[in-house]
Amino acid sequence: MSSYIEQADGVFPSVCSLDCPDQCGLLVHKRDGVIVKIEGDPAHPVTQGAICNKVRNMTARIYDEKRLQYPLKRIGPKGSGQFERIGWEEAIATIAGKWKTLIADEGPDAILPYSFYGNMGRINTEGMGRRFFNRMNASRLIYSICEAAGTVGYGFTMGGSFGTDPEDTVHAKLHIMWGVNAVSTNMHQVTLSERARKNGAAVVVIDVHRNRTAKWADWFIPIKPGTDAALALGLMHVLFAEGYTDEAFMAQHTVGHEALRAHAKQYPPDVVAAITGVPAEDIVKLARMYGGVDGAAFIRIGNGPQHHDNGGMTTRTISCLPALTGQWLKKGGGAIKGNGGHLALNKHALERPDLKPDGLERSRAINMNLIGSALLELERPIYSLYVYNANPAVVAPHAGKVREGLAREDLFTVVHELFMTETALYADIVLPATSAFENTDVYSSYWHHYVQIQEPVVAPYGESKSNADVFRLLAKAMGYEDEPLRDGDLAMIDQALDNPNNPNLAGLSAALLQERQFAKAAVRPVLSGKLRTPSGKIELYSAAMEKQGFPPLPTYIPLPDDGPYPFLFIPTANHNFLNSTFANNDKHAALEKTPKLYMNAADAAGIGIRDGDAVKAWNDRGACVLTAAVGEDVLPGVVVSQGLWSDGKADNAVVNALTPDRVADMGQGATFFSGRVDVARA
Repeated sequence: MSSYIEQADGVFPSVCSLDCPDQCGLLVHKRDGVIVKIEGDPAHPVTQGAICNKVRNMTARIYDEKRLQYPLKRIGPKGSGQFERIGWEEAIATIAGKWKTLIADEGPDAILPYSFYGNMGRINTEGMGRRFFNRMNASRLIYSICEAAGTVGYGFTMGGSFGTDPEDTVHAKLHIMWGVNAVSTNMHQVTLSERARKNGAAVVVIDVHRNRTAKWADWFIPIKPGTDAALALGLMHVLFAEGYTDEAFMAQHTVGHEALRAHAKQYPPDVVAAITGVPAEDIVKLARMYGGVDGAAFIRIGNGPQHHDNGGMTTRTISCLPALTGQWLKKGGGAIKGNGGHLALNKHALERPDLKPDGLERSRAINMNLIGSALLELERPIYSLYVYNANPAVVAPHAGKVREGLAREDLFTVVHELFMTETALYADIVLPATSAFENTDVYSSYWHHYVQIQEPVVAPYGESKSNADVFRLLAKAMGYEDEPLRDGDLAMIDQALDNPNNPNLAGLSAALLQERQFAKAAVRPVLSGKLRTPSGKIELYSAAMEKQGFPPLPTYIPLPDDGPYPFLFIPTANHNFLNSTFANNDKHAALEKTPKLYMNAADAAGIGIRDGDAVKAWNDRGACVLTAAVGEDVLPGVVVSQGLWSDGKADNAVVNALTPDRVADMGQGATFFSGRVDVARA
């Protein structure tokens, strides 16, 4: 147990647990055993004491009067919110008894864990829970709701999630924020880019919405949703045609540059302008800026473009650009899609797939984007769902279908959460969860190169327990005697950090992190050795893609038809929530004010909508009500919402009622941004 808990007053080191690339170092202030203030840790080399509003107001969430304090069991209809208090012993016995019966009658794959990264602590997210369900041989979840398509696409080009060290980007003279609202979702990249701008760098934003980042930039380029690959190819056309490419770099470090040169001739600026809505002269101007920059050029590739049906190919295409002008050898140049590969933990040691019982077939895999269909349509049904670190009733696409599935009376659902979420309302058993400040865990950023430890700062709230502790209790109740299911948190941290396949983590341990709080991995520049592509080089032409049925060269693939609706609908992130986290907290909802639907003024005028009107957006999947924000922040034919609002805060503004549950071209990723809607005054 952390000594911090025993100290009633003081300032203690911590780390932000949110699913955010910045992963800030924190200082937690306690008085009389209670957290009274959270601020940034100025000693952290990247985040340097700056934190976002979400975390600055985290105490309002930790001590929210609505926070769950003890286990509950349902006593009314699913979704009614009728529960009564029970003890942990009854809760664990009920769950284990139900599962033992299900396993005997239906097999272990009748049980499905559903989780994601509501808490980025690796022990409580990927550790004991995955060990437990591996031992059970339950159905496996495909974790593809966030960055799966782009990760696969980027990997085809670069061999994995390896990019520029963000600390080096202060040296770049051109910063392109492509499909990332960094002011709201990667604020320290903005800080680094701002430092570069003060030294003469230019900042360009390419996005579908004039968001906070677009307003901060030197130049905002609005683009039609789903056409980013065409824009990247248009830039390639100009770079090749006007001699901006680094021929020596391409010859030494890439595969397929001559094939790409010929291929890019199909994408002259006028053709690309018609596809993207970006004027031809702006395409030429941006290409000349990128190719002619006096120094390094850096691209921050966001999650936005990958959340389309063509998302994998789009990210793959953008990721080819730095190679054309040799950016990877320039300090601060190149790109970041994600840097998780640099800090890869020992996945086998963390999750222990070897715990699967001998002789049993490999369990079936279910895509988390298709949870609605999985609950309603599988020939062999799911009869039990265990949800932690996630809120699929709000977060998953095609929310109406998801909730219909959750409402099944024959589905035994357990939700381990801090609050009575929309998903928890459908549960049979609700378990109270600790916050990250009450846990021991290890954190590895997917943007910067630092690993950090969290030790408990305060005692568990009420009767709450960590994910790891609950799975240890469930393992005992199920009769699983395997030693890895009894490992302590610090032991698991050491096991995760001991990764022979990743020399970057050499020397890191739980003890070292306890001493220092954070440590930088020994990451080498991207091109310091062979890449993990088949050729060992940057693959502008990918034979591996061709073998899997994809075009081997970067290609623009139009979005599929999503019905006879006039508007492309983009549900993006807002500033004060992180996905559905904070949406149910009064402080954060008040900061965000109201859920809006951004519309082009010409579109709004054509259907009689004025700024501030309540409007209904709908399609054949569902409907939701939002407040119109009319202006020039989006292109004609596009509507944008921000944030995943809680049902009780926004007149059922559940934007994922409208989103498709198709999967993307690569990685079985989500297609949240490829839906179409109609809009009218409510």
